[in-house]
Amino acid sequence: MATEILSGVPSTAPLLVRAALTSRGRRGDAVPDRTLVVEDVRIDRAKLAAYQRLTGYAVDDTVPQPYPWVLAFPVQTALMARPDFPMPLPGMVHLENRVTTHRAMDAGEPLTLSVSAGQIRPHRRGRTLDVRLEARVGGELVWECDSVYLSRGRGTQDAPRGDGPPPPPGGQPVAQWRLPEDLGRSYASVSGDVNPIHLHPLTAKAMGFPRHIAHGMWTCARTLAALGRTSLGPSTSHVWFTKPVFLPSTVELVVDREPARTVAALRSAKSPETTHLVLTLEV
Repeated sequence: MATEILSGVPSTAPLLVRAALTSRGRRGDAVPDRTLVVEDVRIDRAKLAAYQRLTGYAVDDTVPQPYPWVLAFPVQTALMARPDFPMPLPGMVHLENRVTTHRAMDAGEPLTLSVSAGQIRPHRRGRTLDVRLEARVGGELVWECDSVYLSRGRGTQDAPRGDGPPPPPGGQPVAQWRLPEDLGRSYASVSGDVNPIHLHPLTAKAMGFPRHIAHGMWTCARTLAALGRTSLGPSTSHVWFTKPVFLPSTVELVVDREPARTVAALRSAKSPETTHLVLTLEV
């Protein structure tokens, strides 16, 4: 696979605009054989603290497990916004995320981030795409992530189904959160993810949603933060985004702590049968 080293972390907003202008008619069954790399990425402690406050983490120099995903998001966007990328970036939906942290990460450590895209697969609601993200300190792999995205469109009804989430825990919630109307804009300001489906009802409707939805990676981060500091060290989380969280709304967290893993789910407070997210955490 060809490796391309970028001069720095790109700006996300212009990339999303370019992707919106050039996305019409994109098709293809394979992604470019390319890995984008950014070296010497320094964490801005003020931005990290704002992220930690919004997602429920303690404000300190230990990097939350989902935060390297935020750092790598502009690089991921740069890869997917290029004209030779076969799937349109606007409106793409994050379905699944699996992250392994190999050791605790300190905010003072410079990171090398790499992003590559993998297989395109048929799905009953369109096509899915695998994206691989990695973070290294020196030559040491400290963090890795495999994401699955859905590009909505004409689906394949008999498409193979991947491994689904475990059954969500039942019982009484351990927490309840009221998600305000402007949560998407607040998270966009600390993460750089300015996808229109998260920002305003009108921009979400233009992408085919009835109104704007919370960022999946906010719900993931808020859930992990609520489970304690376990995920800050060596651990693996696997999250399935099962139903969008429309804004504003109220959600509940239910948790089942097993000997080898913790299973958590985020469900609607109004309709508890509606599960928005299922997450497992293993240490």
